[in-house]
Amino acid sequence: MTTGQSQSHPRDLPPPPAPSHAARARSFDAAAAQYAANRPSYPPALLDAVEEEAGRALAGARVVDVGAGTGIATALLHARGADVVAVEPGEGMAAQFHATLPGVPIVRGNGNALPLATGTADFVTYAQAWHWTDPARAVPEALRVLRPGGALALWWNTSALDVKWIAEAAERVSRFFGVDYAAEQSKRPDRTDLADPSGRLRFTRREVRWSRRVPVDTHLANIGSHSVFLVTPEPRRTAFLTEERAHLLRTFPDGVVEETYDVLLLVAHNT
Repeated sequence: MTTGQSQSHPRDLPPPPAPSHAARARSFDAAAAQYAANRPSYPPALLDAVEEEAGRALAGARVVDVGAGTGIATALLHARGADVVAVEPGEGMAAQFHATLPGVPIVRGNGNALPLATGTADFVTYAQAWHWTDPARAVPEALRVLRPGGALALWWNTSALDVKWIAEAAERVSRFFGVDYAAEQSKRPDRTDLADPSGRLRFTRREVRWSRRVPVDTHLANIGSHSVFLVTPEPRRTAFLTEERAHLLRTFPDGVVEETYDVLLLVAHNT
């Protein structure tokens, strides 16, 4: 480097070009262990709400959990007594699933073309996964696999942006990565027209608030496991997480972060 030149810090560089939807979807495979260890689960009240809206218990039900990832939601469904088969497109995520839930069957595939027989499921569930599908294809596929009267249940953990520190953290994400965090949240649709633009399904909507307390390292690994981070060049990613740690420790000097989530649940019946 010649005299008079200065080296740019990664945080000062402009955001890189937006990665494709497909690249973001594929990014999870290389981070499957990180995802499994640090992503939040879901509260028991969520599965209570699924049962209430579906009008039947999960225990004894045949459930297809699509986009199962590392099995976070699948494990809860299995613990409720459901007969679960998981569907997951990613090789790395499926391998982590096998390690976590060796006794639960998993098949490779995605919601746009389910590798399952017609009329065989009481529930088709998507935990944190429907936004990776094409609803024009995924809706007919879910209805094909569901038995008459069966239920399609979609849910997402979303950050509670009315909590001050969470809103401030979201603003930092938006500025640093050139991503509108509020728009990112809206891709996990709490509006039924986004879940099914055709209007074929009649969704009911529920919301469940919950929180967990985790070490700051777990919180940073959690946010670092999201696709917008995984597809970002490593120097930028590291710079952000280093600075974010400092922000967090000012808010949580004991090093324990309270994450607050609103789980958005949409349930529709196969009539």
